[in-house]
Amino acid sequence: MAETKKQEVAAQGKQEMNTQLSYYANQYTGLMERDFAEHGLLFDDYSKQCAMASMSAIYNLVTSNKAAMSNLNGSNLRQVIGQVSSLKLNANAVPRECYFQLRSKQDANGNWYKEVEMGIEGDGNDALLRNFGVDVKKVYPVWLVKEGDEFTYPKHRGVEVTPPEWEEKGLSQKVIRVVYPVEMNDGKIEYMIAERESVKGNLFAHVRNNLLGNALANIISANGNRVVKTNIVNDRGIHICKSMLAWQKYGNGETPESSGKKGDHLIGDYYVAFDKHYKAEVKELMAKFQSEGMSEEEAKAKAEAESPLMKEAREMLVKWEAGDPEVRTLWKKMNDWVYAGFDETYRMMGVTFDKIYYESETYLEGKEKVMEGLEKGFFYRKEDGSVWADLTGEGLDHKLLLRADGTSVYMTQDIGTAKLRFADFPINKMVYVVGNEQNYHFQVLSILLDKLGFEWGKGLVHFSYGMVELPEGKMKSREGTVVDADDLMAEMINTAKETSGELGKLDGLTQEEADNIARIVGLGALKYFILKVDARKNMTFNPKESIDFNGNTGPFIQYTYARIQSVLRKAKEAGISVPAQLPAGIELSEKEEGLIQMVADFAAIVKQAGEDYSPSLIANYTYDLVKEYNQFYHDFSILREENEAVKIFRLALSENVAKVVRLGMGLLGIEVPDRM
Repeated sequence: MAETKKQEVAAQGKQEMNTQLSYYANQYTGLMERDFAEHGLLFDDYSKQCAMASMSAIYNLVTSNKAAMSNLNGSNLRQVIGQVSSLKLNANAVPRECYFQLRSKQDANGNWYKEVEMGIEGDGNDALLRNFGVDVKKVYPVWLVKEGDEFTYPKHRGVEVTPPEWEEKGLSQKVIRVVYPVEMNDGKIEYMIAERESVKGNLFAHVRNNLLGNALANIISANGNRVVKTNIVNDRGIHICKSMLAWQKYGNGETPESSGKKGDHLIGDYYVAFDKHYKAEVKELMAKFQSEGMSEEEAKAKAEAESPLMKEAREMLVKWEAGDPEVRTLWKKMNDWVYAGFDETYRMMGVTFDKIYYESETYLEGKEKVMEGLEKGFFYRKEDGSVWADLTGEGLDHKLLLRADGTSVYMTQDIGTAKLRFADFPINKMVYVVGNEQNYHFQVLSILLDKLGFEWGKGLVHFSYGMVELPEGKMKSREGTVVDADDLMAEMINTAKETSGELGKLDGLTQEEADNIARIVGLGALKYFILKVDARKNMTFNPKESIDFNGNTGPFIQYTYARIQSVLRKAKEAGISVPAQLPAGIELSEKEEGLIQMVADFAAIVKQAGEDYSPSLIANYTYDLVKEYNQFYHDFSILREENEAVKIFRLALSENVAKVVRLGMGLLGIEVPDRM
């Protein structure tokens, strides 16, 4: 009986601890969301996960020291949680990326209180170094550059750097640029600049995603699985209505055909046009309200709320949701233009899908599943009518699924899309290729799908990848600010043409052949440079470096393949054929034996890449094979070999190396040319 009572007390104590932790975690993550929003920053799912992990670690630290959370300095705790969230350091990572300790402090009145100090562990430094480089000594407080501020980019002249200049104007609270002043180990100060543009203009949000997804599908399929490639398009919401309204007001019937623009570029231009006119309206209204005695903050809030243009956009969204025929007709026409533009980009990229889902079709399905979960008691409804999932039992927090007005959130839409995919295809595993800022989102989605009865929910795979950036000033764009996928591919092809021409790689080719080689080399350079890097890591894509014909690059591999094809053509022209059965008793060199082993390893590499979801394994294996072959080609004669049996063997070896290179690059979605 005493033992039972002890267990009950222990269980009650544990429950109280979980309740307290949940209270503080929710309180401070709520504060973080507000703080981030006030500075125009995104408090994404992974930032939230880091905040929750740090709150849990601090709570355990406080209770283990027999202290109380109420004894902590609130502003200090808020600052520490904010620092962890913004730097995305995870106290629950294995090994951990940050840790905490308590310090006793005394205020001016002699009262003692506790403060939390954060320390960064080795893996935390690695996480920061992935963003800032290996020679970083210190990262200074960030500059939050807002709309309307004056900002001049740093200028590089040789080894000298003129620092960036920033002057706050106080015209807006929207942060458009974050600058990290970083002190290097040699004492120099460098400035890491992150542009906070919409995902519409985020170059590699689409490029790396599509290249990784396509390569993964090929690799998984090569391992004997039936793979269905699907995509989800966000085709509904206020951002769509902004473009539609701007086209109605300022478009004068412009079409992709009349303008000569791709459909997605044309609609993007009208999204920009809306924003331009909206800002002008807000500025004019603010001046009016301030002249009537309002403060700047009050005037701005009222101006944004009363902007006629924004009101019209919201009214259009209401009409769209009500199924208004005129609005729906315009929506379909403009979306069709966008999809045609997307298709053109996908064709150039060499990416295909078996089915494309649209959020306009999936969000209602998601709401239906959420309501089903509510009826079964998986979820709960708050007093304001919103629907939530309590995931504290899984060590997470409470997750919003339906807003108080009944509208859905991204999680709801993902549940709906999962339901449709499960119904449309006989799948037993789902692999989501999405950036690492959504790690927490997919952790939650997996739990929710499992609760809702999807067999593969618990085994959901989130193939999480890091960010890719361009070196400042390396590429141009139509607007001069954001480079999109089409700009990038066109620039890569042009650079490949220039580089190949300078090296004589296009000599003797017709214009059509030269253009095709430039396309193959340019896109191959782009794809290989991205896919050779472990997808989990952040990276910088350097266009010029990627087209180098030496080193670990796509063009180096492509050129080696073309070189082998040239050797095989010359052998054929000389009447030499490679028999199916090679002569026995040939004495092989160590280099030749090594190449045979590497060729034989290909199947195991493909299997490992499938199990690990790692296209980079195949990319780097192919490079190593090509590097070994080039050394063999340099050290041994092939066509000039006097021993006929050895010549035949070396031709057969070359043929098999070329076959593996073609297959390996093909799995990565990269073409190889027969001649260069």
